[in-house]
Amino acid sequence: MSALPLVDETPGEALSLDQLTQLLETIFLRHGTSLEVARSLAANCAGAERDGAHSHGVFRIPGYVSTLKSGWVDGQAVPVVEDVASGFVRVDAANGFAQPALAAARALLVEKARSAGIAVLAIRNSHHFAALWPDVEPFAYEGLVALSVVNSMTCVVPHGADRPLFGTNPIAFAAPRAGGEPIVFDLATSAIAHGDVQIAARKGERLPPGMGVDSLGQATQDPKAILEGGALLPFGGHKGSALSMMVELLAAALTGGNFSFEFDWSNHPGAKTPWTGQLLIVIDPSKAAGQNFAERSQELVRQMHGVGLKRLPGDRRHWQREKSQEQGITLARTELAQLRELAGL
Repeated sequence: MSALPLVDETPGEALSLDQLTQLLETIFLRHGTSLEVARSLAANCAGAERDGAHSHGVFRIPGYVSTLKSGWVDGQAVPVVEDVASGFVRVDAANGFAQPALAAARALLVEKARSAGIAVLAIRNSHHFAALWPDVEPFAYEGLVALSVVNSMTCVVPHGADRPLFGTNPIAFAAPRAGGEPIVFDLATSAIAHGDVQIAARKGERLPPGMGVDSLGQATQDPKAILEGGALLPFGGHKGSALSMMVELLAAALTGGNFSFEFDWSNHPGAKTPWTGQLLIVIDPSKAAGQNFAERSQELVRQMHGVGLKRLPGDRRHWQREKSQEQGITLARTELAQLRELAGL
């Protein structure tokens, strides 16, 4: 593949989480969001950057800005929460972002989960452009189990097909654990996250085999070929493809959102955010029989370590979080300069 110019990653200055969050809030406000939306998105992106999830941290900010400029998403949208059943909450995000919609319904969702033992939140007419694990992790800190799925834009070829149809369609899960951080994971049902492909293209790096195909449907390790007319593959062949189909059904068909192939942003140049849906399921494990769930979680972890597992899903994130809290969040010089320019500083 032709080499792409490498990005200048010379470290700039280290920011605290509060400083980075405030900078991102300023960017969102400057580009047309309400204060509530700005706070929600800034906290999400800053938290992802703090935890080392670079493909969903400040890397996403130019995409948010170009989307807001395009008029594709409503940065001032006010979510409409609907209490429809003892264990079911619906939210119309009103063509806004999914995180403010979740925030608006969160208290009712938790109340229903604690009352009925389980509750579902169905978000429709929403845009999700961020890591999914921040949506579920806070529930685990409250002693709840949470599962969430969200679909995205068409960029993944179903197993056995020859054209893309599904999105990267991630699944996130969080569960409390006694004596330790919650068990949290977030995985795309594609072989690689779309943001990681973009980062590889920006850095001029090749991808491992089996990640995607070019515009002719031929296997490629060139991230640029995947992004320019190509597509991603599901992880694990037919297994990942089946999970991706499940996400389409849960996140779009069940919520009333768009399937990954049902929206058209061609009249909004610069639009980057998928206009789809999101489903969350929250369970109160205190309603279950037997030993305390968090203690059972810890026992499972102990046994996993006992058979030689060195690192649990999410361990790297927690390690990076501690490091960032001690040393600050260090951004590349060019990255920090771009953020300040977007903020008008």
